[in-house]
Amino acid sequence: MKLLKDKTFLGFLTNMLLTYLSLQVVSLLSGISCLFSFFIVIFGVRMMFSILFFYDYKISWSRASIRIIRIKFLLGIFSFVVYAPFLIYFKNAAFNYLFTELIVFLLFQIIAVSFYQYKIHQKQGNCKKVIIYGAGNCGSRFISEYSNSNNRIIYFVDENKDLQNRSIDGISIIKPLKLRIFLKDVSDYNNKIDLLIIAIPSASQKRRKEIYLEYYKYFKKIKIVSPLARFSENTPMKSMLKDIPLEQLLLRAQNEYDEKAISSFIKNKVILITGAGGSIGSELSRKCMDYQAEKLILLDNSEFNLYSISEELKSNKVIPCLITVTDKSQLETVFKKYKPEIVLHAAAYKHVPLLEINHKSAIVNNIQGTMNCIDLAIEHKVNKFVLISTDKAVNPTNIMGATKRICELYATNVKSDYTEVVTVRFGNVLGSSGSVVPKFKEQIMNGGPILVTHPEIIRYFMLIPEACQLVLQAASLGNGREIFILDMGKPVKIVDLAKRMIELSGCDDIEIEFTGLRKGEKLYEELLTDGAEKKTKYDSITVSKETHCNVDLLRKQIHELIEHEDKIVKIAEIFPEFFHNDLIKKKQII
Repeated sequence: MKLLKDKTFLGFLTNMLLTYLSLQVVSLLSGISCLFSFFIVIFGVRMMFSILFFYDYKISWSRASIRIIRIKFLLGIFSFVVYAPFLIYFKNAAFNYLFTELIVFLLFQIIAVSFYQYKIHQKQGNCKKVIIYGAGNCGSRFISEYSNSNNRIIYFVDENKDLQNRSIDGISIIKPLKLRIFLKDVSDYNNKIDLLIIAIPSASQKRRKEIYLEYYKYFKKIKIVSPLARFSENTPMKSMLKDIPLEQLLLRAQNEYDEKAISSFIKNKVILITGAGGSIGSELSRKCMDYQAEKLILLDNSEFNLYSISEELKSNKVIPCLITVTDKSQLETVFKKYKPEIVLHAAAYKHVPLLEINHKSAIVNNIQGTMNCIDLAIEHKVNKFVLISTDKAVNPTNIMGATKRICELYATNVKSDYTEVVTVRFGNVLGSSGSVVPKFKEQIMNGGPILVTHPEIIRYFMLIPEACQLVLQAASLGNGREIFILDMGKPVKIVDLAKRMIELSGCDDIEIEFTGLRKGEKLYEELLTDGAEKKTKYDSITVSKETHCNVDLLRKQIHELIEHEDKIVKIAEIFPEFFHNDLIKKKQII
């Protein structure tokens, strides 16, 4: 059975059978008996040419093209030129007999190939139709993998004019214009092509996005080939396929970065990252590894998150520390033992509604934890401390934003002779835990509806890698006490984001429902406290106006806040711009 699936054996068997049949037919028509020696010579010469020159026995009949038929004709003619004189001279064979056999043999081949293709296409009626965008090495590797699967490649598409109007194993390579013409009549989901594979691993994110947005309406699925496919010749291409992250399709072009400045800031430094297993912390860890940090102290209180990022980085440079920033004694042990030169403080509780019912946990973790880290950084003469903050710290209306604002006040006013303490503030990041994108994805997969709190709610958004790159770039600038503001672009209406995701998913029947603002949630987020800002040498980074306060009084107020019964009232004493709903209700009652 295994032998019957071998292409070489089947090619050999087919040529033998068709040669025998063509000789028998000609013998019956001419009345001349067929000698076994005729069969041996003719078949032997044909296989010799096939094996040594034309390789037609290896060609798949399911993808036979005019070019392949031409090869078979040439094989027959070249073979005839060799065996005909031999048989006429030594076996007294008639020329007409041999020539007629050649015509019948070629006719049988055409009929056999056509019949086989007809049966294959009937069978492939239920196959998934696939178009490969990119006819280079990676794209062509899909042919062998899809030849015996439930997928049928109907076209290759390539922008290279030298490849257009050619074919790969009988599959045409067309230009993008021809693809658009082919797809223009597709108007509903039932008629969509099953799969588009963007097989250009070297293409930029921007180019992949352009291809996706141009064709997504015509395909049920679009996948891209991982950039790693260029270096993995022996890895199955199917395992290299992945979805384009939806968040990459929703946003503006990313900022350009000063790679030299970031590299100089990170390279050969001992870096401590708190919250290293979280969305921001893990990406900062990756960036620091990319920029060749000497050692990475990854600190997190989540065993799973810390294990995940440590396993991902897998380096003897990485030292995982399973502790919480609220435990100052353990934290001090880390500072003493590893002597970090830079601290990137990403550890924080961030989920607004959750923190609205867990005030003390929010205050202890976010404020006390940050104070512990800053104080120890100053005590142990860390070169630079970077506090990761949020736009929710501006005129906060919730506990989460209030805790981050107090952290900002402490970071910008604490006395530090040696350590440069800087803050970087930015808005929401897509793809993080709690981000609306994964939530909306899940709701779309479940058939809807998408739940949006308010039709007018807007937010600033940025991709995690972009935010982390700019954090490091801003940190490289700081001299201490600054609050750097990252360029988040234009704010996005959440309902528009939901509509865009529905459109990109191709599920036009998904509805949007409005549930009302959650406790502590604002319609609009701000990135500056009073609109005042200073420019830096980077367009993507500005500096907020300084806010001065008595840091000794602030420290005392923070300790009182941790023990105070009514934490919302106490926060309002620390800074008047706190505008929590519970405060409004109390004022209305009074």
